[in-house]
Amino acid sequence: MTTRENIRVAISAIRGQMLRTVLTILIIAFGIMALVGILTSIDALKGSISSSFSSMGSNSFTIRNSGMNIHMGGKSKRAKRHPKITYYQALEFSERFKYPSQVSVSTMADQIGVIKFENTKSNPNITVMGVDPNYLDVSGYTLASGRNLTQHDLEEGLHVCLLGKELVDKLFKKTNPIDKIVSVGPAKYRVVGTLGEKGSSMGFGGDKVCLIPLSNAKLDYGSENSTYSITVKLKQITDLEPATGEATSMMRNVRKDRIGEDNSFEVTQSDSLAGMVIESMSTVTFSATIIGIITLLGASIGLMNIMLVSVTERTREIGIRKSLGATRNNIRKQFLTEAIVICQLGGITGVILGVLIGNLISMAVGGAFIIPWDWIALGFSVCFLVGLVAGIYPAIKASNLDPIEALRYE
Repeated sequence: MTTRENIRVAISAIRGQMLRTVLTILIIAFGIMALVGILTSIDALKGSISSSFSSMGSNSFTIRNSGMNIHMGGKSKRAKRHPKITYYQALEFSERFKYPSQVSVSTMADQIGVIKFENTKSNPNITVMGVDPNYLDVSGYTLASGRNLTQHDLEEGLHVCLLGKELVDKLFKKTNPIDKIVSVGPAKYRVVGTLGEKGSSMGFGGDKVCLIPLSNAKLDYGSENSTYSITVKLKQITDLEPATGEATSMMRNVRKDRIGEDNSFEVTQSDSLAGMVIESMSTVTFSATIIGIITLLGASIGLMNIMLVSVTERTREIGIRKSLGATRNNIRKQFLTEAIVICQLGGITGVILGVLIGNLISMAVGGAFIIPWDWIALGFSVCFLVGLVAGIYPAIKASNLDPIEALRYE
């Protein structure tokens, strides 16, 4: 029999035991869906993370009093914490650092801020940042309307602000926000500009922000625990290493770190942060693979059971085929083909569901839609292997049946 004839006979046999076949296909499909779905969402999130950090520019670095805490799955990376970087230390560095670059000083004023305009207010999840005029450029924001904050705003402590796109859409559905007065916490601020859409990554919204002058953040939100960040954006990536070295030396001088002591601050590059987050996803990827393999192992056992039952139920059919000239090799190929066809049907179903569900999860947390051709190929390859392993014993058993005894079987 040719391969085409084996496939035709396999499909005919599958129709004859539809319920058991469908159940096995679903088990295989769920295994592939778990494998492809989770890995698809992870791949999409990796792309989103890289894109989000690269929007800040691979030619930038940030000085903070602590590194980034990364915790995902069972893998964690605890950051060092140092004494806070004060407002005056940040300003001193900004004034003394002469390497050709843009330097921005900022501080997190409030992470659960509420912005109110007339009778409409935001959810308590707005990030209020104290920034200087360079913050938009070094952080990858664009100005959609109005103007940026100016040095005059900072020096005079003017109550002006910039709003992210999500805030604008919620508070000013039918009104131009420019020159409107909003409540930012207990204070009133005049909107002088709005930000272009930045998007979000892994649930962190880049459009749920309110930017106020750095001096106002110090006055209205400052406390003993307030710390400031310094971001440096260079003209070209080749300047990154020498500029980082000079900035580290300058900051040690500002912080009065003694010779021989470790830095009392952390210098991080945007692309290295993306790498840290992506690396921490390896545990999730490994767990997803194990879940998929265990599910597929259960599916292979179920498929082998179906094929063994099929051998018993079709003993007479096998006897007739042998009496008509079918060889042991023909019978083996027929049963192996049936097992592989069932697995491939499950694989097709699982891949479709996995890609859809994986991308839905990804888009729900700010990722992009992707078609993971490598994981799709892996899914079909695994299905072929499962069909081969699960079908080989029943195929050998069927091919070894004695044709005389098989014809007498009822």
